[in-house]
Amino acid sequence: QVQLVESGGGLVQPGGSLTLSCAASGLSLDQYVISWFRQAPGKEREGLLCIGTTDDNIYYTDSVKRRFIGSRDNAKNMGYLKMNSLKPEDTGIYYCAAGLGNCGGDYWGQGIQVTVSP
Repeated sequence: QVQLVESGGGLVQPGGSLTLSCAASGLSLDQYVISWFRQAPGKEREGLLCIGTTDDNIYYTDSVKRRFIGSRDNAKNMGYLKMNSLKPEDTGIYYCAAGLGNCGGDYWGQGIQVTVSP
């Protein structure tokens, strides 16, 4: 059974940093593209970036391009999203996903809340 579990979310002040983790089980993550998505309150889910199998980042959202960095540790079967200079508009539920050769995600985590507020 494939499972992706996000962790590391919570409340952070504007300008702060947070790192989300995505733990995978039931698959070998080194064969998968890891993607991060976000759903802000009242908005549709949007793709933020995806992390290729060679750790390259492909960004889908310009607003996070110079602030968020995706990475992976295949030995630990983990993906990460380092978020810097957080803004209130970054508030939302963050999802990781794993796709075999695609950034769309064949498998999804349950999501984790990130709230950016003074």
